[in-house]
Amino acid sequence: MKGFVFHGPGQAAWQDVPDPAVKEPTDAIVKVGAVTICGTDLHILKGDVPEVRPGTVLGHEAVGEIVEVGSDVRTVRPGDRVLISCITSCGRCRFCRDGSYGQCRGGGGWILGHRIDGTQAEYVRVPCADLSVHALPAALGSEDAVLLADIFPTAYEVGVLNGRVRPGDTVAIVGAGPIGLAAIVTARLFAPERIIAVDLVPARLEAARRLGADAVADVREAPGQLVSDLTDELGADVAIEAVGVPESFELCTRVVRPGGRVANVGVHGRPATLHLEELWIRNVTITTGLVDTCSTPTLLRMAAAGRLPTGQLVTHTFPLQQMEEAYEVFSRAGETGALKVVLGGEQHAELAVPAA
Repeated sequence: MKGFVFHGPGQAAWQDVPDPAVKEPTDAIVKVGAVTICGTDLHILKGDVPEVRPGTVLGHEAVGEIVEVGSDVRTVRPGDRVLISCITSCGRCRFCRDGSYGQCRGGGGWILGHRIDGTQAEYVRVPCADLSVHALPAALGSEDAVLLADIFPTAYEVGVLNGRVRPGDTVAIVGAGPIGLAAIVTARLFAPERIIAVDLVPARLEAARRLGADAVADVREAPGQLVSDLTDELGADVAIEAVGVPESFELCTRVVRPGGRVANVGVHGRPATLHLEELWIRNVTITTGLVDTCSTPTLLRMAAAGRLPTGQLVTHTFPLQQMEEAYEVFSRAGETGALKVVLGGEQHAELAVPAA
């Protein structure tokens, strides 16, 4: 089969790779129908995630069809259409029992496209399939569903829930890429008074407005002053960092109010300065985290009911074989306007209903 293989910083290729096979009785083999590219994949290509070894197939988000299962798999069977979660859960270790699947010590956590071959291929082996894939309702299209593999649960759990967004809050979201936009959508579920989106790309700020931001700010034009003006100089109740660079994290710590919360979501490849000499007296809470995807079943139900505009984030689609072109478009999002790119996509035949 073909897969997108990491060969070291700045080097990757769509090439022949061995077909996956069931190795453990809890495995499933999935034929990939739709897959997307994550900002974390770009961090890997930059060398920011050194534990990814050359030769690894990248990707941790996909929708597909089960083609084979191990003898211990009980919840899915060949022919089922499923969402592959970005997080694998053994279901047995201490962390999984607490719902902290991202910290799984039983062979799970973030392993796809990280420690084992991932989803950016024609087929993928998914360990611990009973808890790591989710059957999809027929009404939910692949382009909508694939965004629930990572960015929506990540934005919701690590940004909105960790930040404890509450009714009447002012929420500042620094970074209006896919994660930041998903944070806007899911923060709105808690009826904040206002959401302020900060970015440097006009197209992303426009997307933020379209998806529910009440105000937007160019990061180069004193966004801190806008937050101050809109909050009677108090600052934001919650600041969500959705970029993964020191400057965006430090901006969040400047715009949050005393007693407020900073929820870091971005993947950082270099150190950020923590100004404790300023923060210690302000009672600011800072959270970090890897998504657990415990919210995925809930988000799936909401998407199937039309309550989450997931598909609105998809700006570009490609055949699976154009993986290298898709990476090029996604990596130059400032020029191309890309938010999420989706490769593949299943074709569903229409049912012919005989006349009565």
